[in-house]
Amino acid sequence: MPTGRVLLQVTPAQDFTPADGREMDVPAWRINQAIAGRVIAAFNAQQPPVIDYEHQTLHKEANGQPAPAAGWMHGLRWIEGRGLFAEVELTQRARDLVAAGEYRYFSPVFEYARATGEITRILMGAFTNHPAIAGMEGVNLMAAASARFTIPNPPETTVTLLEKLLAAIGLPATTTEDAAIAACTSIKAQADAARAALKLDGNATAETVTAACTSLRTAATPDPAKYVPVAVVEELKTSVAALTAQNTERKVEDLIAPALKDGRLLPAQEAWARDLGKTNVAALSQYLDTAKPIAALTGTQTGGKEPPPPGDANHGLTKDELAVAAACGLTPEAYAKGKA
Repeated sequence: MPTGRVLLQVTPAQDFTPADGREMDVPAWRINQAIAGRVIAAFNAQQPPVIDYEHQTLHKEANGQPAPAAGWMHGLRWIEGRGLFAEVELTQRARDLVAAGEYRYFSPVFEYARATGEITRILMGAFTNHPAIAGMEGVNLMAAASARFTIPNPPETTVTLLEKLLAAIGLPATTTEDAAIAACTSIKAQADAARAALKLDGNATAETVTAACTSLRTAATPDPAKYVPVAVVEELKTSVAALTAQNTERKVEDLIAPALKDGRLLPAQEAWARDLGKTNVAALSQYLDTAKPIAALTGTQTGGKEPPPPGDANHGLTKDELAVAAACGLTPEAYAKGKA
């Protein structure tokens, strides 16, 4: 049995749709000789795409199963009337499974342009018995990639640098040169911004940027012994503010009550003193420290030793006015007369 490279069909020779009924975001996937030329130009033979079994490479993270390789793609060819083919190197196990009839078809994984459906890049493939693309040729171990005389050579296709660039960045072939330059400028700006945000060197590779992003995504949850949720901090601030207000209110009351009692504050000054204390307890305390007590406001003129002096009870003065008259050394009648 041949042991060299073989050809596997990757796509049909015309536009195609999946046969499994999946929802499409384009009318069809597009492929022709010109599109195939751009796909071939974008192929990176230095890093051959893998061929596995049943697309396990795509599912291994979810199911935890190994994804052994069945082979590797080393190149692409367009065969007019048949489609896009891959030159592949198969493992001996893969050859044995195909020879035994356990696997019959090849299923590709590819990128395409969202605007047009044009195939832009072949990513990988898999052996399967239920391909999503109807009408694919079966795997033929006798289709030797080296036997060029048995297979029509693809027509020569001239691929310009712009076409290669458009294929590499996934833009339609109809994109203008100015639009392509604008897209490249935007991509570079995004890459530079990502490196700057991650504090990476300007020459950091895509792998380095990806690793930095992964590290941020998988960073450990903050230690609750060192970090407090914002909601808790706000609740604490509210509680502290309430306690501070209560403490201030108590201090103001402790200053005003004795001042009213010993005459350093007149009853008419109480509201003013409380407003001052709410905004500046120190200023209220300083004022009361320098205020002189008015003895007449705290008791009788005789200190309780003698009856109050006789006078006309019809003077019409209030209690506060009597206290002021006493403090000024005036009789109620004299104060009332002066008041009139």
